Amino acid sequence: MCYDVSAVMQTQLKRARRDGDIHAIRELTQRLARDTDLPLFHTSGFSHPKMLIYTNDSPNMPVVSQWGLVPFWAKDKKDIWNKTLNARGETIFEKNSFKSSAKKKRCLIQIDGFFEHHHHSKVTIPYYISRKDNEPITLAGLWNEWTDPNTDEILNTFAIVTTEGNPMMATIHNNPKLKGPRMPVILPEELEDKWLHSYDDELVQQAVGGLIEKYPECNMQAHSVGKLRGKNAIGNVPEALEVFEYDNVPVEY
Repeated sequence: MCYDVSAVMQTQLKRARRDGDIHAIRELTQRLARDTDLPLFHTSGFSHPKMLIYTNDSPNMPVVSQWGLVPFWAKDKKDIWNKTLNARGETIFEKNSFKSSAKKKRCLIQIDGFFEHHHHSKVTIPYYISRKDNEPITLAGLWNEWTDPNTDEILNTFAIVTTEGNPMMATIHNNPKLKGPRMPVILPEELEDKWLHSYDDELVQQAVGGLIEKYPECNMQAHSVGKLRGKNAIGNVPEALEVFEYDNVPVEY
């Protein structure tokens, strides 16, 4: 699954700079930086960082959203959002937590890369995965606005959609406890708008389902990095992205 990512402000604003009002973006940048947890060289979804997403309601201007989708029916975010960091693409139209958002509230999340752990003997080794051309990765996501019944606070939240892993991810993401390797749904630029498009109810499942595909491994690269978890975790610093060599495992893919 995809529980660890890296994203900086410049990356998260790429779509806005390409398609939005550049003057409005300049005015927003300072506020957005204050309202998010960026920069994120490494973050875990379980810390529920505040990031930027592009929604079907705001396709060219990013909004602040917190990782871990909270559906409208939830009574307390803490009861649900550790379980909704990821949404399996195969079942987003079936699961109560996601089906409403899958139909009407889809989003894009732009990141620099993501991390997965490789199981080797009795240890786990983290790898950082990115595009070979070092361009931002655009992830398919679901979002929702939830009102806290106790405080009336309105919270914007999101989940990352995942699919079956490609061959490279199958090698890296080899957790024996999982049924099979997974990876986030990565959208080429030409498919971004199709993910956000509003479809008729009878067409939406087929149209959206057709976009949930494995990203080609020929366009991806990976290298081992330092420990991300436990007492020796490197933390949210640029060094989290640097190559770190371990015995008897490949450094790069």
